[in-house]
Amino acid sequence: MQDNIKLNKPYTILISLIVALGGFLLGFDSAVISGAIKGITVYFEMTDEMLGFAVGCVIFGAMAGNLLAGPMSDRFGRKKVLIFVALLFSVSATWSALATGYFEFIIARIIGGVGIGGAILIAPIYIAEIAPPKLRGSLVSFNQLNIVIGISVAYFSNYFLVQLENDSWRWMLGVEAIPALIYLISLFAVPRSPRWLVVRRNKEALAFETLTKIGGDDYANITLEEIKRSTSKKETKGKFSDIFKSKYATIMIIALGIAFFQQITGINAIFYYAPTIFEQAGGSTDSSFLQAIVVGLTNLVFTLVAIWLIDRLGRKPLLLIGTISMTIALLMATFAFKNATYHFNRETLSKVSNPEIKEALTELEGRTFDNQAELFSAVQLKLDDAAFLDFKRNEITNFIDINASLVLMAILLYVASFAISLGPVMWTLISEIFPSSIKGIAISVVGFFNSLISFSVTQVFPWELSNLGPTITFAIYGILSFCAVLFVYKFVIETKGKTLEEVEELLVKS
Repeated sequence: MQDNIKLNKPYTILISLIVALGGFLLGFDSAVISGAIKGITVYFEMTDEMLGFAVGCVIFGAMAGNLLAGPMSDRFGRKKVLIFVALLFSVSATWSALATGYFEFIIARIIGGVGIGGAILIAPIYIAEIAPPKLRGSLVSFNQLNIVIGISVAYFSNYFLVQLENDSWRWMLGVEAIPALIYLISLFAVPRSPRWLVVRRNKEALAFETLTKIGGDDYANITLEEIKRSTSKKETKGKFSDIFKSKYATIMIIALGIAFFQQITGINAIFYYAPTIFEQAGGSTDSSFLQAIVVGLTNLVFTLVAIWLIDRLGRKPLLLIGTISMTIALLMATFAFKNATYHFNRETLSKVSNPEIKEALTELEGRTFDNQAELFSAVQLKLDDAAFLDFKRNEITNFIDINASLVLMAILLYVASFAISLGPVMWTLISEIFPSSIKGIAISVVGFFNSLISFSVTQVFPWELSNLGPTITFAIYGILSFCAVLFVYKFVIETKGKTLEEVEELLVKS
């Protein structure tokens, strides 16, 4: 019925872009820590476990944000929650840049994590509720586009700021306060969600006013009727227990499954530790930061491809293409590290910066190791625990002989594949499939679960690299990515071109 209506696309796009600025802050905040890792490790004298938590605590905060954001957005509105989120980003960026103690730094990062947890859920919900069906996939994907722009800008920012003295990590973290303040001010210009106004406040006149600006009187009348018809069939205020009802089983399987596979396949480990991975492949610090920039740009380009395809090709085909390609990419990385060798000779030993390690490892001169496990067994006998940790973190790259081009190709293919599939499509799907009555509660539960998996992956990744080695680490992610292919094929349904009310009817019936 809405196919022949002329939409006010510039207005709808402008609103969506403003709201999606939260995605930019989310992406920037997530990736900027990758450049600050060395600085904060030295300044706060971190162990592997402390570093893992310092990086992953943002996701710990995001879990709290996930739990709070949905119910708060149902009660106070999507717009007010997003304004509060922008404020949290501003505080976090400033405080983490000025922190002088480890626990102070952690608290500041967790505050930013709460903002991430709110932004990643509420921005897609708002855009999905305000967007016409034939534009919804592309407009919701603006949020993912802004996430990857934020990631790319963070990599560029880190590359230039790393040239500063020891406090470069403070500048890396602090510059986020500027876009956070811009976001905070811009949000006051957007209207409240028309669906929230009708379902939660029964303010049809205000909803009609916004819908008229989007598509004119006819569009507003048709959309209002669809919203009212949908809400008349059920309670307008869902409870937590409602998400466990059998009629929502299909929806919860799809949502929780996609949320699980989006993170368990390792995307945040790649983004957070991109320079570290490239250094593990034998790159210098400068070249690893440049390669991280290339990763960010690849993510950006292929997110644009996803936005172009998501309302043309559909959600499920993109998910299948992406997850299959991710599996191939992770197996390529596994193969590259599996075939790496480690040479101890005069040239490689001369590159070691730690005198204690250099002297102890001189006894290994002339030896070659065919895998990392064998290497670690030999080196551990020569060093104490502190020196061995230093070797695994910083010195191992001096000895590795690996096909670095294959590693770079694998990471780029993986990021490109994620960018056209699990990245944007997950958030589009979960903003579409939940009925209005349980949307806030359900999406908070799914977002919390997504963040919990992300936190686990990020927390464990430094330990995996140091103890299992990159070969086994990438092999594990490859197997999990293949499981994602099977899940998408079996469970995910297509929502392209359907109104939110039609999607609800389809899924609740099944």
